Amino acid sequence: MDKYKKLASNTIIFAIGSFSSKLLTILLTSFYTRVMQTGDFGGATLIQNSVNILIPIVTLAVNSAVLRFTLDKTADNKKVFTTGVFVTIAGFGVFCLFYPLLTGIEINDFRLGQYTILLYVMLLGSSMREVTQQFIRGMGYVKVYAADGVIATATSALFTFLYLGVFHWGIYGYILAIFTSDMCSVAFMFIALKLWKYIDIRHGFKKQLVSSMLKYCIPLIPTVILWWIINASDQYIVTYFHGVALSGLYMAAYKIPNLIAIFATIFINAWQLSAVDEYDSEYKSEFFTNVFKVYSGGLLVIGAFLITFSRIINAVYLGPDYYDAWRYEPILVFATIFSNLVNFYASIYMAEKKSMLSMLTAGSGAVTNIILNLILIPKWNAYGAAIATAISFILVFVIRVFNTKKFVNIKIDGKRFIISFVLLLCSAVVMLSEWQGEWGSLAISLAFTVAVLIVNIGAVKDLIKLLTDKFLKKKSKKE
Repeated sequence: MDKYKKLASNTIIFAIGSFSSKLLTILLTSFYTRVMQTGDFGGATLIQNSVNILIPIVTLAVNSAVLRFTLDKTADNKKVFTTGVFVTIAGFGVFCLFYPLLTGIEINDFRLGQYTILLYVMLLGSSMREVTQQFIRGMGYVKVYAADGVIATATSALFTFLYLGVFHWGIYGYILAIFTSDMCSVAFMFIALKLWKYIDIRHGFKKQLVSSMLKYCIPLIPTVILWWIINASDQYIVTYFHGVALSGLYMAAYKIPNLIAIFATIFINAWQLSAVDEYDSEYKSEFFTNVFKVYSGGLLVIGAFLITFSRIINAVYLGPDYYDAWRYEPILVFATIFSNLVNFYASIYMAEKKSMLSMLTAGSGAVTNIILNLILIPKWNAYGAAIATAISFILVFVIRVFNTKKFVNIKIDGKRFIISFVLLLCSAVVMLSEWQGEWGSLAISLAFTVAVLIVNIGAVKDLIKLLTDKFLKKKSKKE
């Protein structure tokens, strides 16, 4: 199958499975902000972020190795999956020994240790789902992967409305809904593909394979920690200096820019498979350049619209207690755009199995983020957190652009990119300063958004054509 056609096909399949879950995330956030106080929402997301950082540490980031090694054409998938499941369960067992140490943790006005059991429950469910998902994705079962997304969406909605809307379990309901949905997802994937056939305790371990997988994934542990520092440490620092209520408001603000992830995550899931599959092609630089053009253009245009309409979206989308969250969103849009551009370049490190370089480049952003957080948050509260996050992702993006040229020469249209960046910055300044009042600022920001669309119109057209035969045939003839 032509590489563009395969990318388009996988993107559509992932879109079917992911769009419903992303749409549900949007709807659930609106629901959360109406049934949970800012303090409870901040506490629940604090637990969720804690689990996100613990997963790669507890499981040695083995899910990433499961995906990468399953993609190898010569891989013994039974041994790969057995290793992944064993490391996940063994790591969780070891982590259980630390339970007493976690019960006393307290951050400002939030007793995180009070919810230790929830942290363990969510950690187990999320870890098992991740290793299972990555295995079936690497195996090429994208339709089952997509179906799992739809099922997870339905179960997540059901348990969330049941636990929070009917039983009013607050923080407990928030976390238990995620855990129950994750376990339903794992059960579906095991039953649909009879995954127990890929687990062989007696013969599933080969020293050379285990060593190779750990050599690949262990350097990813600090990498994921470093990404967590950039993405989530600001919530902890905001909580420490300004309390859990402002932390909840800040995390609600993050939900609007994360709408970009509806486009980005779907695309990246498909792109990672194509990046590895086509990496040995003599046309890989041209392929990577073409895909980056449409991907970055889409991100910039979506980001421009989110900046312009952030205030209106907040008024409709979030509860009245969360309305002021819009003030942080234009800055967080920049952070999210560059976060997803950084993820595109991560596919090169993945294809090269250069997890150490991935760690080092992420480290530069993490150090920058921590320093800026400690300087800016005490003085500028959540504004400082947003600015620190945006600067950190921009820095990592610039470093990876130059660092990856020795592997793949992606040619970026610098003029288009810089003009778009400046227009987005102007739009954000106008919205935050309310220069001409609420509606005057909206009109001026909208003009900047139209300008971003015009500058990127070629990339947007190619993005649309990527999912049609016209684009596929055009590119195939050229090559």
